[in-house]
Amino acid sequence: MLRKHSILIGIIISLLLLLVATLYYPGGSQHDKNSIGYDWKNNYLSNLFGEKAVNGLNNGSRIWAIFGMLFLSASFALFFIEISKKIPTKGAAKIVRYFGAGAMIFAFLAVTPYHDIMVTIACTMALVSMFYITVFVYKSRLLLFKIISTICLLAFYCSEYVYYTSSYLEVLPILQKLTLFITITWVLSLQYFTTIADFQPGKNAATQ
Repeated sequence: MLRKHSILIGIIISLLLLLVATLYYPGGSQHDKNSIGYDWKNNYLSNLFGEKAVNGLNNGSRIWAIFGMLFLSASFALFFIEISKKIPTKGAAKIVRYFGAGAMIFAFLAVTPYHDIMVTIACTMALVSMFYITVFVYKSRLLLFKIISTICLLAFYCSEYVYYTSSYLEVLPILQKLTLFITITWVLSLQYFTTIADFQPGKNAATQ
């Protein structure tokens, strides 16, 4: 039972730890360096990882955020490993597994001072894995998951566009959290509501 729900449990733990981290964040955001506490509209999740908060005070949220990111990365890595077992093509399954799980290692390392380069590597590898998964979702009869997968990729691409072009940075903190919510929905939906049979070529997979 624990193994069956390990991805869900890990995600719940990670979100609780990140929520606690926001309660210990001293203050300061991209909008106001002297603000008090965590501003969900203007603070990035990465603000929780620094030794110092944006306002220059010691960051009491850091340890909570690091463990939160650890559980989140581990949960997503486990998802990529599990979903790869449903992919019928061995080569594609390996790409999904290794690129996805590898991306989560670099995603966790984003809590270090090498945040920017780790995010770049993690996002690139994750998008490769997500793209392959989406291809096989599109080959199936899982209509609902085709929609969810498309929305998830679009949210990811939008976030990356804003991040790397520095356009509309005022909306990035909200977009970042929205993308995380959509990704978690995508992960849990594929984990719980798809089977190996859904991805088998020539099989009459049930329409969702």
